[in-house]
Amino acid sequence: MKRMVDVSRSEMGCIEYGYAEDVCEPGLIHVKEMWTDQDALDRQFSSAHIGEWRAAWPNLGNGDRGLRVYDATAPRKT
Repeated sequence: MKRMVDVSRSEMGCIEYGYAEDVCEPGLIHVKEMWTDQDALDRQFSSAHIGEWRAAWPNLGNGDRGLRVYDATAPRKT
């Protein structure tokens, strides 16, 4: 995971990339990514390090993946 964070954060178009374990469900990992645009996200999804990471999942015991992509404009104060 550390390698994925480091490599992903260095990619062109990456604004934010990180992992966090759910405090209510140990072992559930949330991934938060923010990219400048769809092209940057597509490049990341097709990168060699993503392929290596996905290939390692069975040996790491990774289970289901619930990917959701959202469009956002800009942060605002609440």
